[in-house]
Amino acid sequence: MAVEYLKKASRTPESNTSAAQQVVTEMLAEIQKRGEDAVRDYALKLDKWSGDIIMSEADIEKSIKEVPDSIKKDIEFGAKQVYDFALAQRESIKDITVELYPGVTAGQKVLPVNVVGCYAPAGRYAHIASAYMGVATAKAAGVKTIIACSSPFRGGGMHPYLLYAFKVAGADIIMTLGGVQAIASMAYGLFTGKEADVVVGPGNKFVAEAKRTLFGKVGIDVFAGPSEVAVIADETADPELVAYDLVGQAEHGVESPAWLITTSRELAEKVIKRVPELIDALPPLAKEAAGNGWRDYGEVILCSTREEVVAKSDEYAPEHLEVHAADHPWWLDHLTCYGSLFMGEETTVAFGDKCSGPNHVLPTKRAAKYSGGLSVHKFLKTLTWQEMTRDAAVHIGGVSARISRLEGMEAHARTCDVRLAKYAPGQKFDLGEPVKV
Repeated sequence: MAVEYLKKASRTPESNTSAAQQVVTEMLAEIQKRGEDAVRDYALKLDKWSGDIIMSEADIEKSIKEVPDSIKKDIEFGAKQVYDFALAQRESIKDITVELYPGVTAGQKVLPVNVVGCYAPAGRYAHIASAYMGVATAKAAGVKTIIACSSPFRGGGMHPYLLYAFKVAGADIIMTLGGVQAIASMAYGLFTGKEADVVVGPGNKFVAEAKRTLFGKVGIDVFAGPSEVAVIADETADPELVAYDLVGQAEHGVESPAWLITTSRELAEKVIKRVPELIDALPPLAKEAAGNGWRDYGEVILCSTREEVVAKSDEYAPEHLEVHAADHPWWLDHLTCYGSLFMGEETTVAFGDKCSGPNHVLPTKRAAKYSGGLSVHKFLKTLTWQEMTRDAAVHIGGVSARISRLEGMEAHARTCDVRLAKYAPGQKFDLGEPVKV
């Protein structure tokens, strides 16, 4: 049986970015030209914010007093889970020293970047978990200065729950700024005098485009698009849980794809029937997002074998991938393209999005074919070093001189020649044929 689409998307997950590109290009040019004044103007125009950009300790403490103790405990738990997982990742990466040839010693040092900018959006929802996903991970990496930004929430200051998440995760500087102006301010060092080496965090298409445009000047986490979920299911899966999990991620927005890839026609038909019912029962904001996402981007794909399922899943390279199927080790061994993998019905994307531990900033739009998501590695630099004895330099120098001349690089070759003359005076060496001009 060939792969069969029981429901096919009418649109692709590739979002239209041309309009966003034009807006972002104009905004970044204006911010480069006018600096902090331009940022303040955009903050007032787009977010109706004219208050302080950098939050004082007094303002932070005043705001977080509004956070109930029960909510603080949940945020603290989520932040610690993320920090502990990132710390375990950090401890898995070691400095090394190796002798490659007698007298030739080389190594690597793993060092954190100095300044990181972490963004958390607060538009449709206040993304509390996003606040500690970036900051706690950077903290575990050992970053010296962590700058955190989020927009004013619905006309007021920063959402106090999100602010508490920044604070408890370890942000050093917190700024009330949203959108393109926040990303630009962190990249250019506005208000803080500290240019970010890496800027991370999810956001709308304008935030994503700002990060894409600034990539090169700063490092970024991933080229992000609308959130995605795929569920792999066989005949052992619970169709009710599968349907709930598809709807759960479709809630992210009207362009968020939700895909079911299954070997069971019976399960597929049950899920197709159940998903619209679950969407209709949602609150208005979530209903609109999930309804449009499922209608335009949702797919149900029927395969005859689990090998076909793997091939289709790897083709889509989903941001989030759930496996509701028997023989978990087989799937873990064979699936290769996903942002984060959730094995079995006992875990779900919502757990990973909020507090289970691994980071929820993940590649979309098939970028999981070549990239993972945000991790402690994003904030670390693997730097190499080398030293050698004079005897080793004599051997390495001869090889380097000959290769340099084969490449036509005479100045390179002469840096080798001069060392051979100094370290082995009177000896003759094959140094290759001098470069002819």
